[in-house]
Amino acid sequence: MLMKTKRADTGAPGGVPRGRHGWQRRIEELDPVRDHQEIHRITAGYEFPWDYQRSLEFALFRTYCVPTISELLQRTGEFEKRPQKRYDDTALLMAELVEHGYDSERGIESLRVVNRMHGKYDIDNDDMLYVLTTFIYEPIDWIDRFGWRRLTPNERLACFHFYRQVGIRMGIKNIPGSFEDFYRFKAEYERKHFRYTDDNHRVGTYTLKLFCSWFPAPLRPLVAQGVYALLDPMMLSAFGFPAAPIWLQNASRRALGARARFVRFLPPRRESKAARDRRNRSYPGYPVGYRPRDLGADNDNHRGARRRAA
Repeated sequence: MLMKTKRADTGAPGGVPRGRHGWQRRIEELDPVRDHQEIHRITAGYEFPWDYQRSLEFALFRTYCVPTISELLQRTGEFEKRPQKRYDDTALLMAELVEHGYDSERGIESLRVVNRMHGKYDIDNDDMLYVLTTFIYEPIDWIDRFGWRRLTPNERLACFHFYRQVGIRMGIKNIPGSFEDFYRFKAEYERKHFRYTDDNHRVGTYTLKLFCSWFPAPLRPLVAQGVYALLDPMMLSAFGFPAAPIWLQNASRRALGARARFVRFLPPRRESKAARDRRNRSYPGYPVGYRPRDLGADNDNHRGARRRAA
């Protein structure tokens, strides 16, 4: 089972612990292999939901630095025509796995949708492996830099084991068996494959425009510069994006550091935020009234059907 006990009023695994480090103490009582689903749900849903959402936005962005991945996305036209829906589909399907577990009814349904979408295309196994690594190591790196505390060894290992099991259920082959080996694969893959192409630039630009669209129009040029400030030199080069001014890079990091210091003094979260992202525009009120099977490229008419039924 995903949870040992569950309070009906909060949904918190085992109830809400006392003190700002209460969830961390709960995590340290668990085994990162046996209990990896419970640990990862606490980390992503209770301790760092904002950081996980932001870091996974950049993790997906990072995968578009790979020419074979960006070429496929450009060929399908999905990120050009419906970038918000493609973003929402990916974010919500992965959030379902975190919130409910990959072997739960909603988790199995989510994986079925993911596998159906991927099954339409001939995708190289190493590309799939690489995308899987970004779901593990990009949030870890982000939280180490900008989180209100660093992740514990249990949390790091639980994240690895969680996504390794997700990858197995997606039919991805040759997934390394250790945290360190998978990280080495990621670093070597990026060294070999990150390079500029026009498709990278196009898909990166669509995604950048999507990020900017979440803010009022007068702020969008500054938002774009803020995104450039958080991209590393390898990503900037692969997209053909300009580097942000040094002062803005420093200001962005200071702002995220200030946020972390503020969050450090908040009480422990009582409700999981894993499957609730306010940037979701495609499925109003999700998850209320929706199932994972309603998501995905095969269901672009879902909302229209719901409106007609109403």
